[in-house]
Amino acid sequence: MRNPTAVITIGNNTLLNSSNTGYHINMHSSCKILADRDKAQITIGSNCRIHGTCIHAYNSIKIGDNVLIAANTQIIDGNGHQLSFDNTSDRINTTDKGKPIIIESNVWIGANCFILGGVTIGEGAVVSANSVVHKDVKPNTIVGGNPAKLIKDANKIGY
Repeated sequence: MRNPTAVITIGNNTLLNSSNTGYHINMHSSCKILADRDKAQITIGSNCRIHGTCIHAYNSIKIGDNVLIAANTQIIDGNGHQLSFDNTSDRINTTDKGKPIIIESNVWIGANCFILGGVTIGEGAVVSANSVVHKDVKPNTIVGGNPAKLIKDANKIGY
């Protein structure tokens, strides 16, 4: 935690795994949990398993209970810099405020995913490996790809 007004909360029985030993795929980096800006918040629920993932909040990232996040996933609620198309030469001097990310309970995020700011991933949803999520994901659906698109809707299939 870099900013003294930022808060990181992790629930009971949550595993943050940074070791390849016994893990089923190659993990490129250890877990990184960073609340970077004034009053930034990261809240991770109970009974989660998070492997080799970067969770970086400028604003707010909330992860529910029983969430599975596979290795090499990036969850970041901001862009680092503003687009500044009116003055691109000054882009390097700007900062982004971030847009909250909400990952509801019982979500499964596959390996190598990128979850962008302003997104809510609904209860029970699955994000397939190598996906980029830039829009909300409805509960009990499977999304995948770059950009992530609906693959299956368990609410309509009758699982």
